[in-house]
Amino acid sequence: MARGGWYFCLKHRQVEPKSGCRAADRLGPYPDQQTAARALEIAEERTEAADEADRRWKEED
Repeated sequence: MARGGWYFCLKHRQVEPKSGCRAADRLGPYPDQQTAARALEIAEERTEAADEADRRWKEED
């Protein structure tokens, strides 16, 4: 892993090390470049899982 991990820059749509763009414009850190390259896909998967958990919680009420 690069020192500090790898990030996906939302502004430039590219993977970068810790020394890249400001934190507000990035997702991460990720353990390697390949995982950082999947940052948007990972975020979408996590959002879908959270939405599903919310739906299940509301159905229990």
